[in-house]
Amino acid sequence: MSSLFDTIRAAVGIFAGTSVEDLVVLTTLFLSWHTLGRPRPAQVVLGWYLGIATLVGVSAAAALGLVLVPGHWVGLLGLAPLSIGVYKLIKTIRAVRRAVRVRPVMASGVLAVAGLAISNGGDNISVYVPVFRTIGVQRSLVMVTVFAAGVAVWCLAAQLLGSHKKIMEMIELYGHWIVPAVYMIVGSAIILDSGVLQRL
Repeated sequence: MSSLFDTIRAAVGIFAGTSVEDLVVLTTLFLSWHTLGRPRPAQVVLGWYLGIATLVGVSAAAALGLVLVPGHWVGLLGLAPLSIGVYKLIKTIRAVRRAVRVRPVMASGVLAVAGLAISNGGDNISVYVPVFRTIGVQRSLVMVTVFAAGVAVWCLAAQLLGSHKKIMEMIELYGHWIVPAVYMIVGSAIILDSGVLQRL
């Protein structure tokens, strides 16, 4: 029984440690829904679950030796959100110069949200793979169950934060700058934390 509790406790720590940025991104997605009407909450939740499930599946396959890419190279996934952030920043700067109002849209559907979750999950893979490899199938299944519950908690917390009036007012004023910043910070953190730069 203590082994089960130890596994659950470890899973909670791993989820929280690898998903801090996820809460920020999810909050921004729900803010987008409150201010722009898209993506819808169901699309955010379903898309995020799809993205996390993909990350878990890839990690499980890697743990079984089915993927031969060294773990530190997954940090290159950070190039996706980083590139999107740079693109959105350039777009915002051009719009501001033309005095055109920019509305912050991070994703517009289930697949777009799932892609965001996947591109944000390079650090998840780098942690999940060695953990799954060392703890075995049964304990890994317990961890995956905890991760699923953690996603639900994160989505609920993000929706509550995203409905806060002051936060909504802030995103209306500064959202076109915040969204690119979120992308670039997340992408840079994934790349730096993975140690991939030292491998190049």
